[in-house]
Amino acid sequence: MAFAGANYFAVVVAALAGFGVGAIWYTVFGKAWLDALGKTEEDIKGSGVAQAMPFVIALVADLVMAIMLAGLMGHLGNVTIRGGLISALFVWIGFVITTMGVNHAFSGASTKLTAIDGGHWLAVLLVMGAIIGAFGV
Repeated sequence: MAFAGANYFAVVVAALAGFGVGAIWYTVFGKAWLDALGKTEEDIKGSGVAQAMPFVIALVADLVMAIMLAGLMGHLGNVTIRGGLISALFVWIGFVITTMGVNHAFSGASTKLTAIDGGHWLAVLLVMGAIIGAFGV
């Protein structure tokens, strides 16, 4: 099986779209997410660099995720929208929600938190997979 390659413009677009999905997701579910965390807005607010750092980390993580998803899709040779959606779903089921479930179970986090955060990552991966697939190699 030959590596089909990756479209790096698609990767950047997918990463930015994933970041945008997160912004929308946590705008919609922000209050429920804080409730599931057992925190208030004041509890999580920082200032200066401390306030910006989670967003920087999220953007870098989205970029790494998009690179890895594109690499996986290229390796499988199925760089299509359908292939992107299927790959994203398999990655989410096999790696993301399983590790989140374990971490949340051992930390005592609520299933509501797992559902909100897990849903976010599913949406991000599906959007990334669709974008990478739509752009092709």
